[in-house]
Amino acid sequence: MDLLRQLRYFVVVAEELHFGRAAERLGIAQPPLSQRIRRLETDLGARLFDRDSKRVELTEAGQILLGESKDLLARWERTKSLVGKAHRGEIDALRVGVPPELAGRVLAAILTAFESREIRVDLQELTTAEQVRLLADGQLDAGLLQHPVDVVGMELGPAVDTPLGVVLPRDSPLAGRATLTLADLAGLGLVIFPRAAAPGLYDATLRTCWEHGFRPSRVSHARNPEFLLGMVLSGRGVAFDQGMVAQKEPRVVWRPLPEGTLHWRLSLAWPSAAPHPRVRELAELIARIVQGDGASRPAPARELPQRPWDVVYGDL
Repeated sequence: MDLLRQLRYFVVVAEELHFGRAAERLGIAQPPLSQRIRRLETDLGARLFDRDSKRVELTEAGQILLGESKDLLARWERTKSLVGKAHRGEIDALRVGVPPELAGRVLAAILTAFESREIRVDLQELTTAEQVRLLADGQLDAGLLQHPVDVVGMELGPAVDTPLGVVLPRDSPLAGRATLTLADLAGLGLVIFPRAAAPGLYDATLRTCWEHGFRPSRVSHARNPEFLLGMVLSGRGVAFDQGMVAQKEPRVVWRPLPEGTLHWRLSLAWPSAAPHPRVRELAELIARIVQGDGASRPAPARELPQRPWDVVYGDL
């Protein structure tokens, strides 16, 4: 634990940029504090501060260590908290983010499963982008993410692919067909979630459309199912969905696309450092629940893209 103490001392000196004030804040004499910092510099083989009689400044190495130290100390405090609560039988509720598009039956099944296993859960409706930010800030224990997504620093549970079809007005000439291809949609608009909600999935969807002959005449954005239905009914474009949205409105229909054309890939993700003790168990549970619709299936065992794909938007 001596290293952690040294890092705490270093952080206080780095924040104060004054050894006297830092020593007072830590409640120790200044000479022992200076000795600790020199020992840390010796151990790391790098000068952390430029100091003279008038000023104290962080070196480039010191600036890097400051960021890393704060992260390490925060992780250690979270680890101690989790260990202590587990010992006392007081594990906190799991704070889990889920995408707004998650089907109601899936959401209900997850909550019921959590309760049956006596696991307290705090589900929060959040976009993938919001979940990634809150996971990085330690404000979520896990998030059900839509891929592709940046998962650096996170672990992933089993991924599940859900095939998508097309939502279009019932009076559309295409509604009479049993199935559709993306090329059949040429000349139509597209209603899709805002790019900021899940940049990787947004880019991947448009790329797939263009590669299969569907370059939307316009792209409109809808955050929730009701707004999406209104946009489709008003002629702004078609939408992609797993089949649930069309059940809400008799004036629209859902038609499947050929297998493998478009899908939503979901998996639970959580921080690699000090994860909640029950998170892996729940990742398996959620994957089984999502697959319960009979259409979704385990994603192929291959490495998931970690960075959103770039798309040239042209004149959209």
